[in-house]
Amino acid sequence: MKIRLAYGKSGISIGMPDHYKVDIIEPRWVESVRDQKLAITESLGSPYGCKPLREQLKKNDKVGIIFSDITRATPYHIILPPLLEELKSVPKENIRFFCANGTHRPATPKELIDILGESIVKNYEIIQNDSTNQELHKLVGTTKSGNEIYINRKILDCDLKILTGFIEPHFFAGFSGGGKSLIPGMAYVKTIKRNHSIRQLSNEKVTWGITEGNQLWEELTEAAEFVPGLFLLNVSLNKKKEITGVFSGELRTAHKHGSQFVKKSSMVPVDKLYDIVITSNSGYPLDLNVYQSIKGMSAAAQIVKKGGTIIIAAECWDGIPANSDYETILKSAGTVEELDGFIRQKENELNDTWQIFFQILVQEKAKVYLYSKKLDDDTISQALLNPVDDIVKLIEELTAKSTTEIRICVMPEGPQTIPYLKNL
Repeated sequence: MKIRLAYGKSGISIGMPDHYKVDIIEPRWVESVRDQKLAITESLGSPYGCKPLREQLKKNDKVGIIFSDITRATPYHIILPPLLEELKSVPKENIRFFCANGTHRPATPKELIDILGESIVKNYEIIQNDSTNQELHKLVGTTKSGNEIYINRKILDCDLKILTGFIEPHFFAGFSGGGKSLIPGMAYVKTIKRNHSIRQLSNEKVTWGITEGNQLWEELTEAAEFVPGLFLLNVSLNKKKEITGVFSGELRTAHKHGSQFVKKSSMVPVDKLYDIVITSNSGYPLDLNVYQSIKGMSAAAQIVKKGGTIIIAAECWDGIPANSDYETILKSAGTVEELDGFIRQKENELNDTWQIFFQILVQEKAKVYLYSKKLDDDTISQALLNPVDDIVKLIEELTAKSTTEIRICVMPEGPQTIPYLKNL
């Protein structure tokens, strides 16, 4: 049996021997809309919960378009032409593009061209958020839980803020898109850290597929609504990165419709847990580094037995990445137990502990192997993961040690799927 995993830009195939009983779990296929650019135009003209975009514009308005960084596969070559057409009454010099970096590294000049296209990079001002510089951010309000919300001053200077991106399952925000463009995208690190704190992440509803009742999502949405002049433009995608739905308009309403749409295709129930789960990190661009690959591991952990095995294929062309908080933390501990103690002790001093938190949860439940042709074994081991060069050979070794039938599951699209155990 040949099974194709999303890996890098081209994918990889693994040949599973026929005597293995393998369940394949992936999102329900959804066809793209017939005309993707037209679907954007129609949605902007008939948005959820507010006036059409053109009717909200004044000629001298300053418009900020917030876009996703290189870790997201948002098809801006399709989204931006009809969006800019809707904004044609606004002088070009009044339109700025904002990269929602959050705590990620800045996009390189080449990456900006890959994301936006050369014409936009040449003809519009592009601003990347630096979450570590407090002077670049302004306090806009304090949430019910006491989080002071600091947002990039330059996006606040815009009369209309268009939040773009795509909606997919997210391991602690429930679904991506929505207010995440602002928090963490355009926020100060102090704001991000409190929203993503260990205390917050430890709540059982801060997980895949839950928004309402998810205190982390509810706080970031409350925080986003402190900012006036918001307009959401989110899309949903199939595995070919084609647009399957467009959800624009008022922040909460549009995101709710989009999340419900994506949930129908991504939620997959299983009857029993598995001994071995083989997954991916959705391929390029999400599998650019080990840090992002925690998402694929976390998705697999939802349906693996305690003491089971997770095997993830992720290209990781961007490394761990180097010089990140994530790498610093990994180098500071030799075991998962030490990692846990380190982040709890040093949380206030570090800018990013949430990915480590979820890595710990996964590794407390299962042994994790990473297949990557871009990383050497020492680098993978440094991340406290187990390197594997041959996935099928590893499965043969694992099954040879068992005296009972081994349950195996493959998640070809990784975190695009939300598997869950029935009756939990």
